[in-house]
Amino acid sequence: MPVTPGGGTPPRSGGNLRRNAVWAFVGAVLASAGWAAAVTAVPGMVSSSSSPRSLGSYHLSDDFCATAKPTKLLQTYTVSDTSAPSHHTDRHPALDSMNCSMSLKRTGGNSDSEYASVYLRADLHKAVNPAPELEANKELYRARGYQVTDISGIGEEAYYLYKDDGSDNYHSIYAELDVRDGGMTYYINYSASYTEGKGKPPSKDDLRSALQSDAQDAVRAMRQ
Repeated sequence: MPVTPGGGTPPRSGGNLRRNAVWAFVGAVLASAGWAAAVTAVPGMVSSSSSPRSLGSYHLSDDFCATAKPTKLLQTYTVSDTSAPSHHTDRHPALDSMNCSMSLKRTGGNSDSEYASVYLRADLHKAVNPAPELEANKELYRARGYQVTDISGIGEEAYYLYKDDGSDNYHSIYAELDVRDGGMTYYINYSASYTEGKGKPPSKDDLRSALQSDAQDAVRAMRQ
């Protein structure tokens, strides 16, 4: 047996290492048990920002044009008699989706400038949290020069987008209202073009009021 300077035998480090390993293992087991108990008691502790959100009672419909009919907007416009509304519903384990498209004609109007279109869509996100994407979408629109206004009273979050993109006498109007409630996202967008003196679409505030009303009705209908 080797002798240390000054006499005696060297310390038995192997035993200490084994004891340290045992205590490390015991600590890991206790920590694991504590984490499991915390997860059971407080599931939200392990919910990441990308975890799916609850869909509550939101559900698909086979005809989104009927379910989410833009009643308020149709007080100003009628559905064009040259193009029937179209709708589609898709089902998938990760994402259910439904949409509706309508060509509109200004009630009482008789020129090309009196036409508009409206598109509605709802998605039920079952695999991811759509909140970050909705927020990114809002910032991208703002960066492209759209006026963005937060809307309260619809879902967990909602905002209104508006832009009058044109020059001289020609204008192209775009308005949209986006909503998220849990894992459900919905939007309705309106677009129209006009030449001054030959007709004019509703104002920014009138469009906001119409789209907000129609969004509230659609969100309510999807829960029934």
